[in-house]
Amino acid sequence: MMNDYSMTEGERKLADLIWEREPIRSGNLVTLCNELFTWKKSTTYTVLKKICEQGLFQNESSVVTSRISRAEYDQNQSESFIEKNFGGSLPKFLAAFTQNKKLSSKEIEDLLKMIREYPEE
Repeated sequence: MMNDYSMTEGERKLADLIWEREPIRSGNLVTLCNELFTWKKSTTYTVLKKICEQGLFQNESSVVTSRISRAEYDQNQSESFIEKNFGGSLPKFLAAFTQNKKLSSKEIEDLLKMIREYPEE
């Protein structure tokens, strides 16, 4: 089942930081966010609370970890985008994507290889 996760730019910045360094103590996260983004402690905890409420991360005993990997999140976002904008049709998406962009021979070969190797149902 696909969840419809969505993050603001700030939430994604914090998520990327957590994915890169997890598990991370929330106090260390506050320090990093102040150094990297000049966020106040309250800002870090507010943003962290929002991404935890979405079920993406958890903060237990002051240790922050992910509940979904970056790859899973990105896959979810890709599937959601294609579903919302192209009725779930990957061929429609590819047609729209390639309409104004010429694919290289390597890109075409890579796509054909993916299709050939795709497991049949």
